[in-house]
Amino acid sequence: MSFKSIRNIAVIAVSSLFVLPVAGQDLLANQAPIDRKMKAVDAGILKHLVEVEEFESLADELYEDWDNTYAHRETELPDSFRIDLRDFCMPTASRVVTSNFGARWRRQHKGLDIKVYIGDTIRSAFPGKVRVVKNQGRRKGYGQYIVIRHPNGLETIYGHLSKQLVVENQEVRAGEPIGLGGNTGRSTGSHLHFETRLCGVALNPAIMFDFVNQDVVADSYMFYKNRYEADGMMATVLRGANGKNGYDPALVNSPNVGKSRDVASRSTSTIHKVRKGETLSSIARKHGTTVNALCRLNRISKNVRLRPGQILKYN
Repeated sequence: MSFKSIRNIAVIAVSSLFVLPVAGQDLLANQAPIDRKMKAVDAGILKHLVEVEEFESLADELYEDWDNTYAHRETELPDSFRIDLRDFCMPTASRVVTSNFGARWRRQHKGLDIKVYIGDTIRSAFPGKVRVVKNQGRRKGYGQYIVIRHPNGLETIYGHLSKQLVVENQEVRAGEPIGLGGNTGRSTGSHLHFETRLCGVALNPAIMFDFVNQDVVADSYMFYKNRYEADGMMATVLRGANGKNGYDPALVNSPNVGKSRDVASRSTSTIHKVRKGETLSSIARKHGTTVNALCRLNRISKNVRLRPGQILKYN
């Protein structure tokens, strides 16, 4: 081998000593964004797990047992409780409410009836765990029905199904198919009977769900034991599908209609639905109040970011 060849090999070897560290640095530089992404993913997963654990602990505080034998059993309500509505799915794509919550045929109707056809897909409104899958009989009660307990504290009931697609103690995701629409049980036509209950006590689903617009009314609902019934009446007036001005005929023809309208009127006069571009200052001016008063009443800070459709109390 000539001296020239040996020199060339030496030059290449020495050069490689400088090239390898640079390549290593390039690898590290390329890896850095990946590491940041993985860290963000890990942080997101951790945050989700913390939220799930927090929600589950909230539900555990409300319910003393897990029993598959009963549809609902009323227990002591908390004085106040925040129900998170963010992780939701409308149980059906139907926008037609055929019967509202409240007095009907001399008895209380504990949910909303939504027009669906036999075989239409019914979905879980929130993530949760199936507590009850039962059939009350051909002409009795809910017929084929499902009860799901959710980490946000609610239990939802889906009645008059033609088929149940889940089993008791099964965990489900929001939007997962759980049954098919039907006309079983005490029913005069195919529809979904949909209930929302807290500690076994029926809350008007219209407080939280807007079927006409296929959305929840806000990110959360603040439950207060001393006013949830008035909230329910107000929701029927605002979002009821039957009768003139949104009133359910059963409510209008009820002997308590005057009282119901008075409560609803008082309630609707003290809330404001946020429109796009509105601020706390503009809302305060509109209703003759102050930003500080709005913040105290709604338990929010002055720097809160308002969302179109958000409901604020102002009186």
